[in-house]
Parts: sequence; structure tokens; C-alpha cells
Amino acid sequence: MNLIAAPADISSKDLPLRDDVRLLGRILGDTLREQEGEASFQLIENVRRAAVRFRKTQDDRDRVQLEQTLDALSPSETLVVVRAFSYFSQLSNIAEDLHHNRRHRAHLKAGSAPKDGSLLLALERIGEKHISKETLQAFLDNALISPVLTAHPTEVQRKSILDCQLIISRLLSERDRLDMTPDDLDYNEETLHRFVLILWQTRMLRSAKLTVRDEIKNGLEFYRYTFLSEIPKIYAYMEKQLEARFDKSIRIPPLLRVGSWIGGDRDGNPFVTHDVMLDAMHQHSSLAFEHYLSETHLLGTRLSLTDRLVEVSAELRKLSDESPDKAASRADEPYRRALILIYSRLTATAKQLGHSVSHLSPVDKHAQPYATPQDFIADLDVLIDSLFKHGALYLARGRLAYLRRAAEVFGFHLAPLDMRQHSAIHEQTVIELFSHSSGKANYQDLDEAARRVVLLAALQAGKLLLGDIDQYGAVAQSELRIMQAAAQIQQRFGRAALPNHIISMTEAVSDMLELALMLQQVQLLEGGDNPALHVNPVLHINIVPLFETIEDLRGCGKIMDELFAIPYYRKLLNSRGNTQEVMLGYSDSNKDGGYLTANWELYKAEVELVKVFAKHGIELRLFHGRGGTVGRGGGPSYDAILAQPPGSVNGQIRITEQGEVISSKYSNPEIGRRNLETLIAATMEATLLHHHGADSTMPEYHRIMEVLSRDAYSAYRKLVYETPGFTEYFFTATPIREIAELNIGSRPSARKASDRIEDLRAIPWVFSWGLNRTLLPGWFGFGSAVKLFVEREGKNGLAQLQAMYQNWPFFRGLMSNMDMVLSKTDMGIASSYAELVDDVDMRERIFGMIEREWEDTVEMLFAVTGNTTLLQDNPAFARSLLTRTPYIDPLNHLQIALLQRHRAGDNDVLVKRAIHLTINGIATGLRNSG
Repeated sequence: MNLIAAPADISSKDLPLRDDVRLLGRILGDTLREQEGEASFQLIENVRRAAVRFRKTQDDRDRVQLEQTLDALSPSETLVVVRAFSYFSQLSNIAEDLHHNRRHRAHLKAGSAPKDGSLLLALERIGEKHISKETLQAFLDNALISPVLTAHPTEVQRKSILDCQLIISRLLSERDRLDMTPDDLDYNEETLHRFVLILWQTRMLRSAKLTVRDEIKNGLEFYRYTFLSEIPKIYAYMEKQLEARFDKSIRIPPLLRVGSWIGGDRDGNPFVTHDVMLDAMHQHSSLAFEHYLSETHLLGTRLSLTDRLVEVSAELRKLSDESPDKAASRADEPYRRALILIYSRLTATAKQLGHSVSHLSPVDKHAQPYATPQDFIADLDVLIDSLFKHGALYLARGRLAYLRRAAEVFGFHLAPLDMRQHSAIHEQTVIELFSHSSGKANYQDLDEAARRVVLLAALQAGKLLLGDIDQYGAVAQSELRIMQAAAQIQQRFGRAALPNHIISMTEAVSDMLELALMLQQVQLLEGGDNPALHVNPVLHINIVPLFETIEDLRGCGKIMDELFAIPYYRKLLNSRGNTQEVMLGYSDSNKDGGYLTANWELYKAEVELVKVFAKHGIELRLFHGRGGTVGRGGGPSYDAILAQPPGSVNGQIRITEQGEVISSKYSNPEIGRRNLETLIAATMEATLLHHHGADSTMPEYHRIMEVLSRDAYSAYRKLVYETPGFTEYFFTATPIREIAELNIGSRPSARKASDRIEDLRAIPWVFSWGLNRTLLPGWFGFGSAVKLFVEREGKNGLAQLQAMYQNWPFFRGLMSNMDMVLSKTDMGIASSYAELVDDVDMRERIFGMIEREWEDTVEMLFAVTGNTTLLQDNPAFARSLLTRTPYIDPLNHLQIALLQRHRAGDNDVLVKRAIHLTINGIATGLRNSG
């Protein structure tokens, strides 16, 4: 049954997208003919036509014909079909992304009203509400908006493939944006052919497992693609808009910073060592200097202004006089000479930090390194101020201003690197610290209250417990060396280089104090607590608890309340600006309690945290551990931020960006810039325009959500954790074991060797359900919960839910995201995966539970929203999905057949490779995997 309505005839606005898809499809077809032969091309065309026909007719005869064609393929033919359909999905994605940019530009050219999520509309709304300049400045001074890149164990894309896609995207964009002659178009199409051929002849899968260092390099590419160039432009745009609405006195501090976990996240990843973390920061810093040196050299070639024509400032004259460049040909060019001095000092700084530098310009071997990024900025300010003084505003506000803003945002470290480790590892390390230093070998036997007493006594005494590292066990040694590396990073690259340490599975106040004690051993927490000497402790890293399970979310308010009641910890917070960050885990809470309950418990946790922090007078910064899929907290960022409880954003927010979501959001600079602007716009609106008392006036909505959550939780837990045979069903009816064999991430797919759902990481859990088209984590439990509620409350109950959908952003977002997930499900394909389970009774019983819940969920979604089809409110996505689904369906069918052969003992290397290629292709087609 096809629940997505076919859109009406394609609009004129979308004709260019259709033309681009056809062009790329034709070029791919030509490449197939040339490389694989006419027979292979015709085979793929037959499969494609059969898949499209079945999707349109939903006729079983068309389905049978498609399946018979696919079942008859040899292993080598299967590989060609899988690769062809996978590459078509990739090329369609390129065309769609380009079309989004095209529509956005057309919207701006037409002078149409700005859309939700744009900075322009956010600023207009702020103006309409008559927000004062002082209030806006206070927001800007306090704001921190930080997407944080994380390594992702289900990211399937190779960098070689991504680079090729970016070139194809650029070539396609040129056809759209440039006025081309027929010869130009022919050359462009020939070049497209060339790169589609490269794509076809490039290995789609990695031949070796990714290392952490590989992941670090891959993450840094997005700084090259987007962040280094676009973030300074965003600041410039904001300055221009604010200056027009207020005046030049509005200052914009570096409120937007892109962070990273890659190389610092050790939770469950034994390959992140102290050497790897040091290397991560070294690579970060090296890229920052590569950018600064390149930009400084380019400016030196362009700023050829002569002092015979312009009057320069005394400060610039002094700077140029200090330049090592004494060439007579540039004696009258003070800007060039000053930039050569800056280039020399940057080179000296890079070398001092251990970077090898390829010189673009001659340098002074005796140049003085910059002590801090602020010194570098001060020199750039001399140039900018001088340009302003002689009226060269366009030069002062151009590339030079971008470089200055980049230096302010990225410093000498590029990106703040987060550390993360499991609380149990910290506990083990602290046990050893005590047992070796003070003979307190019974720390592990103490209850929570006793642990707090012991930890506080050690912290307040300020006496180091750390001895010779070699005396500790392997786990403690590793953690303590990591701490030493963290201290080295801050010493070399500055405090901002490594500002946060996150504690996974925080369950008690002692978890926070244990990390504090570990930080104290390497002077990242300095001093004890001696009121008599008026000496207060100073903490150099934010201690960030991560609450992940349903139980932990319910208890997080109590834990933070008790923590803030400890005077010593309050002193630590005072040294960090009286701000406490808390991270909330969307992935594990969903795996633990299901979609509806996880989202509701996250919402309630935020409400409770806002109250606790207000009680103690502490600033709250929330870090949202969201994934790419709805089952892991994904969905549109703008709507998600505005749906947060009042008071929970308050100018500061951090959000994880993971896997293929990073590449889809940030590999294209134009799309990347819009996504970053959306985060700023949403944070501004949520902070300055939210009515902070609004949510408290809706106790009835909260009561209903509590009832729905209880029933949804019961349904989800009954299926996943209480149904006999469910674990076996999951491991058989999904490609979870085959995912683990792919070379797609450095981190193991489970926290420990086990077949328990509890031990499986949330990312492969969600990925597996996506591949078999069930997408269970994004909807299960909703249907039965709503159905029970309506049965109990009658028509009034349904009316209440409809009102919640209309009036409450949180509930509306919950429904909208679920609508998107359901549109990607296919119970027919899911039932075919279920056939992989040999036990007929188990298969029918468990799949029957899943299918009934799916039917109830779709029925109740339509009842609440008033829609009659999925994606009714999102026709653009509906059209996209209907276009790409016929290319995903055959991959699913082939994957099922290949899994059957592989699990029956067929060890043909082509079979295994084809399975891995289908995983890649389905993930590409669905566009969000884990």
C-alpha cells in the first residue's frame, strides 16, 4: 500500500530539477553502456522500469516480475545492478541539493518574504517585538551556538566518492548559474561524463577499517569545504543587518563555533589514546595555520596600495617599517610589507607549535612568533583601521575582515575538542588513585554519600594523588595519560582548544566529583579550598554530565540539585563563569524507552533542569546529543530548537552533527551556510521571542503526554525487552551483523561483546531498522498509546490531541518527524526481511506485533493531523521520495537474497561485497542512516 500521494503535475519551479536528474541519469546510462556493455545496460533499464511500474501500480504481478528478474542475476550482474542504482541515488542527491540552492536564490531574487529559519526573518521578528539594543547586545555577549562534529560508525561514504560528487555538483551548478555558449555546454557535459566515469570506476567501499586518525582527517575536510570560508561571511552578514536596524555600536562576539568530538571521544572506543588526541589537536591547528597563511599571502598579492596615493595610519607605517621585506619595488606599498611581516610571524608561530610549513612567500627566519591569536588579530586590526581612515571601506570589510573574524573564531586551535568517557572508567581510575596513594582500597565498597565525603576531602585538600603512572592498571594508565595530554593541549594551544569533558552514563553526584579529582591530578583543576588564605579552586575544563537512559533523565534534576548544594562545586562553577553544561542523550533514551517516551522524558528533563538552575542562580547550557535519524533525535534543527521548553535555550546551545548528516549539511558551502544561519536564527528566536511562561499554562497537555508516554513505553518495552525471541528476530531480520563487518567506523558497534540489545550501540540499532525499511525506533508505541487514549477519552480525547498538534510546537514537531519516518517505511519489504527468520511462529508473532502497531500509528497520525496521506504537508519531500524509492526497492530485495546466501554458507567474496554495497546504496537512497 502506497500511503504517499503522488504530487500533481510537476510545477515549473521544479522542471530544472527534473532536467538535472535526467541529464545525470543519461550520463550514467552512457557510462554503463561504454563500460559494462549493452546487455548490462538493458538489464539495469529493465530492473528500473519494473521497479518504477510496481511503485506506480502496486500490482502483485509487477512485483513478482521484478523479483524474478532480480533473483535470476548472477553475483557479477548483481554487483553491477547494485552499483548502478546506488550511483543513481548519489547523483539524484546532488541534483536535489543543487535545486534547493536554486530555489533559495530564486526566492531571494524575487524579493519574496524571508522564510522560517533565515537570519533575516529572525531579525525582522526581533524588530517587530521592539527588542531593545541593550537586550540584543546582552544576548550576543552571552550566546554560544555550537554544532559539534562526531565520528559516526554508520557513515558509509568514502572521501574519494564525496570529492568526486562535489566536482559534479560544481559542474552542474555552472550550467545553472553561468551564461554558457553551446561550446561551453558541450565542454561542461564532457567534463560531467569524465567525473561520472571516475565515480563508476572508483571503489565504493573502503578496503580497510577506518582508524581514528582517518576520521579526524575526514572531519577536517568540512572546515575546508565550508566552515573556514562561510562562518566569517555569516558574521559579516549579521553585522550588516544589525547595523542597518540599530547602529554600528552593536558588537558581535564569536558566538558561532563548530566543535568536534573526533579524537577526543573515548567512550567505548579503545583506539582513542592520548597520542591520538594530541594528533587530533595538532591536525586541527595545522589546518588553521594553513588557512591563515594562504589568506595572508593572497592579501599580500592584492593590497598593492601605494602611500603616494593614500595616507596610511602611523600604526600601519610602524608595522610596515618592521617588515623583513626591504625590496625597493615595494617601498611605497605599506600594506604589502605589513602583510609580509604578518606572514613571517604566522610561519614562526606555526613552526613553534610543531607544524611543517610550505612557504608561499619569503619569510624572516628571525620573526617573532605570535604569543596568542589576539596578537595576530591586533596586527590585522592595524591594517583594517588604516583602510577605514583613508576611506577604503570595501577593502576593510572584505577578505581582510573575513581573515580577522576567522582568527577570532578559530584561534590557533581551529575547533574546540571535547573529551568524553564512561563514568565506570572514571570510577575504576579513581579506585586506583586512592588505593595507591592513601591505602583507601575500599572506595568501590562505599555508598554514594560516603563517596562524596571522600572525594570532597581529597579535592579540598588539593594534594596530588598521582604517582608513577606505570604502577596503575591498563585502564587507569590510559585515562591518566589522556588527562596529561589534555593539560599539554591547553598549555600549547590555549584553554579554548579543549574546553569540555563529558561523562557518559552519569548516574550520581560522585560521577562528577570523580572527574574533578582526575582533572586535579594534572592541574586542570588548580588549588584546593582554603578560605583562610582566600584561595579558591580554579577549574580549566567544563565537567559535563550526560544523561542518557530514561531512568537517568528522570533523575537528572535531583542529581544537579544535590551537586549545586555543595559549596566546593559552586566555587568550581564560579571559576567557569557560573555556567553549567548538561548533555542529554537522544539515542540511548530512544533505544531504552521508544520514540514517544524518549522525547517526552527529554522535554521533562529540560523543564526540571530549568527550575533547578533558576533555584541556584546558575546559567544552563544544554548540549543535545542528536543523531541523523528521527529515532536518534534528528529532524529539522529550526523546529527542534523552537520546540524546546521555555528557558532551556537562553542564548546557548550545542548540538551534535553526525555521519552522513555532516556531509549533507556541510559539504556544499551554500547549503552549509544556510544550515549554520538557521541555528543562529532559531537560537535568537527561542531566546528573545519565547514567552517564558507559556509552557506552564498547559498542564493539561502535559498530563496527556504523561498518559501517552506511559502506554507507549509499555508497548515498546513489551516488544523489545519482554517478547521471547525478539533479540534473535532483530539479529536475523536485519543486517546488523553484516554492518559490523563494514569498514565504516573506528568504534566497535557494541560496548561489549554480547547479543543483548542493552549492550548494542544506539547508532547501529537505528541503522539496522532503517536498512530493512521498518525504521521501528522512529514510531513504535505511538499508535497503541494514542488509540488507548482515544478509546478512554472518546471524541474529546481526539479533539484534545488535535489541539495539541495545532498549538504546541513540541507535539507538532514530534508528529512531523514521525510522518517523515513513516514515509520511508515499507511493511511489504520489512515482511520480506522477516522471512530470513526460520522460526515461523516467532517470525509471524513478532512481525505481526510490528505490523499491527505500524497500522495503528499511521491511522492515529492521520486522525490527529487531519491528513489523509503521508508527507501531505511536505510535497517537495514526497516528490523526492517517490522519485528515489524505485531505486531503493531493488537494493532491498537483492540484499535479502544475498543475506540468505551468505548466512547459508556461501562464502563467495562477490556475495559479501554485494551485501556491503547494498548497505551503502540503501543508506544513500534514504539519506539518513544512523
